[in-house]
Amino acid sequence: MSYRLIYTTSYLKRATKFARRHPDLLNQYEKTLKLLELNPLHPSLRLHRLSGSLSDLHSISINIGYRITLEFLVEDDKIVLVNVGSHDEVY
Repeated sequence: MSYRLIYTTSYLKRATKFARRHPDLLNQYEKTLKLLELNPLHPSLRLHRLSGSLSDLHSISINIGYRITLEFLVEDDKIVLVNVGSHDEVY
């Protein structure tokens, strides 16, 4: 089963800024998004629900230091991307 990634305007702005600041991570970032679309439960993504003020969101890992936060709407087979950046930037 494939999921549909939803790119909000605010996410696209953040992703553009992320890409400019981290061109060395672009291949890894794109690979992460493709894997998320195909199988969000893949172990290498380390999908998990956040807590506290971000408890409505989930997070996946691009690598050890960078994350993508997202709304994971399983019932609609949609994944709404919210933020991308370093661990400290997205939490």
